[in-house]
This record gives sequence, structure tokens and C-alpha cells, in this order.
Amino acid sequence: MADQEKKNFFQKHPGFDLYSLFWLAIVVIFVSLGRFYLPLLLPALVALVYLIFRLLSRNAPNRQVENARFQALIRDLFQWFGKKKRTMQPDKEHYYFKCPTCGQPMRIPRGLGTVKITCRNCQAQFEATS
Repeated sequence: MADQEKKNFFQKHPGFDLYSLFWLAIVVIFVSLGRFYLPLLLPALVALVYLIFRLLSRNAPNRQVENARFQALIRDLFQWFGKKKRTMQPDKEHYYFKCPTCGQPMRIPRGLGTVKITCRNCQAQFEATS
């Protein structure tokens, strides 16, 4: 009978997902910092209560929506940082510069000399040397 109750408990609760892992990390960080600065234990307690609420909640669709939103936010952040990393690390084959009008980052192949360029963003025309 105890095995059936455990099985029912885990079927009714959504369990541990990425968003819950985020809140667990927040709790661990605040508890470890709370050893040095005692007022940080209060936010750790609040985060722990929210984590337990999420883990024991029976409203699985809402928890799945929360997790999906969190995953979309994380994906957008990683894509934003990835894009910044690519534009900030020029390679040897291209010359990187910004549009003088709107600041849109662009690149042209090296070794072409002076080239007339039209910005895709603002349609401004200017010359650049590669």
C-alpha cells in the first residue's frame, strides 16, 4: 500500500525541473552568503518556501508554463551573449565596423579596398576600406 501512495504522490506533483533547479541554486547561494551576512538568510528562506511550494504543487500546467517561460528567457540570454561574442571577436578574413548612422554592426571581406556599402538597417550609404 505504501508503494501505491508513493506512486500516486509522484504522479500528482510535477517534480524537479530547470526552474526549480534555479531556485535551489538561489537558496544555496543565499545560505552560503548568509553565513557571513545574516540578513541574507531571510531571502534564502523565502526562496526555499517558494521552491517547496513549486515541488509540492498539484497544478502541473501552471508549473510547466513557468518552466517554459524560464527556459525561453535563458535561451534568449544565451543567444544574446552568443551574438555579442561573435560580433566582438573579429576574424582574419573580415573587417568589422559599425554603421555611422545607426550603429548596426557589419562586416566586409578583407582585401577589397574601398567599397561602397548600404546599411541593411537604415539604408544609409557610405564608403569603407577593408
